[in-house]
Amino acid sequence: MIRQSGNLNEKWTALYVRLSRDDENEGDSNSIAHQIEILTRYCQDRGISSYKVYKDDGWSGTNFKRPGFMEMMADIEAGLVSMVIVKDMSRFGRNYLEVGLYTEIRFPELGVRFIAVNDGVDSEDQLGNDFTPFRNIINEWYAKDTSKKIRAVFRNKGMSGQRLASNAPYGYIKGEDGHLLVDEETAPVVELIFQLCVEGNGPGKIARMLKEREIPTPGTIEFRRTGRTSRYYPDDPCRWNPATVLSILEQDTYLGRTTNFKTTKLSYKSKKAIINPPDKRAVFEGTHEAIIDRETWEIVQKNREQRRRPTKLGEMGLFSGLAYCADCGAKLYHHRTVTFTKEQESYTCANYRSRKQCTAHYIRAVVLEQLVLQNLQRVVAYAQDDEDEFVRRVMENKTAAQRTEQERAKRKLEKQERRISELDRIIQQLYEDRVAGALSVERLTRLSEGYEKEQADLKQSAEELRGVVAETKAQAVNIQNFLKIVRKYTEPTELTPALLREFVEKVVVHAPDKSSGHRTQRIDVHYNFIGEIDFSPEFSRYSKTTTA
Repeated sequence: MIRQSGNLNEKWTALYVRLSRDDENEGDSNSIAHQIEILTRYCQDRGISSYKVYKDDGWSGTNFKRPGFMEMMADIEAGLVSMVIVKDMSRFGRNYLEVGLYTEIRFPELGVRFIAVNDGVDSEDQLGNDFTPFRNIINEWYAKDTSKKIRAVFRNKGMSGQRLASNAPYGYIKGEDGHLLVDEETAPVVELIFQLCVEGNGPGKIARMLKEREIPTPGTIEFRRTGRTSRYYPDDPCRWNPATVLSILEQDTYLGRTTNFKTTKLSYKSKKAIINPPDKRAVFEGTHEAIIDRETWEIVQKNREQRRRPTKLGEMGLFSGLAYCADCGAKLYHHRTVTFTKEQESYTCANYRSRKQCTAHYIRAVVLEQLVLQNLQRVVAYAQDDEDEFVRRVMENKTAAQRTEQERAKRKLEKQERRISELDRIIQQLYEDRVAGALSVERLTRLSEGYEKEQADLKQSAEELRGVVAETKAQAVNIQNFLKIVRKYTEPTELTPALLREFVEKVVVHAPDKSSGHRTQRIDVHYNFIGEIDFSPEFSRYSKTTTA
């Protein structure tokens, strides 16, 4: 709203009004309409005829990136405004440092007069403004106290297991009581996205596949249901963004779980979200119906950890991200050679290829595929023929491996804890010798610094060992998850991407051995949930004579 006088070159007065969501609780006294009424009456009573109203409805006073405020500042910087009038200082802002920056520095520099009507603040009255900085601090204290109360309510709600997010994730709808219900229209798309990832497809490729199948995006679904256009593209309603696919793959809500406090903010002044570590989150299982089973979820997360890049020809190797060098631990690099007579895929150690720091560990893709398939066929056959015996042997092997690691960590931990205690006694004796005059200050400082550094290093190492011991104790072989996958298949005859990703965690490839006069090469197959199956040398470390 602008009222102009006869002089077109005359500057106008800015009437600034603001209302946050928290201020709405105070009733009509702080409403936008009430503020405008007070300010326009103030102008009329003083003969101010040229003014413009700038307003921010629903914006916090601690945030100075408000659209109405920024528009006003742009006009001020352009030299169009001579005076700024607000109802009171809290309407201008609730961060006393920034409020002071504008009212005491920027406005005087730009020749702009500032008035807060109800607080009696006028920048031209220097004697009457002594209390203004304290009033700004009080306004900020109010914002801080309000933030504390809101955080307390928010935390109590989150710790009770109620979902804090206001919107239902794609695949769900909110029931009348606020609980999540499976959306029959979109839940199958969520299942499809996870299945495509299990098969080894990345977010970019999945997005293209969804578009090819003409599946509407979440934004399109939201537009059809609510009319909101924020994520809707009418010219391309099935244009999926890889970032959207990735967010779905990382959303643990699909497990039937509610996870609160995934992010936090440093303070009420900052709007930047900080990701909380897992130990600061609150997780509640079984709060709603799951769309994705835990086995599929874990396979997808492992696939995401083993992110792969396509070759220059745009192809992805079957074992890319799964094959590792047995000697240096690096991933095996997939490459494809095309000649006039044939084409051939193979894998070599990444460290050999880039820095020659390891041997090639070269293996043809067709040979690796054959070896893994044969290993998998034996494992599946064993599990299907005698499930109870399979469980017993896997548990035996895993327990033995855990026990060995645990005992090693325990012995090392006990030794380090004894040394830490010994250092405590040594350091104490040093200080006693100093008090008795048997040790100079320089000698004490040098010796104590050395011992304290050794003790600090030992304490850090001991803490890591305690973690190993605790982790080893907590590990449980989720054999039933593996058996669920086994029951889905008869004897596998072809190694498809989906089959490989469901069963196999990684494949460790050893260097070829030519000592017998033939080229033989060993691989170790580590399976999801149960690791490497080590029943016998012939069973777990299947070797085959191969030709490169």
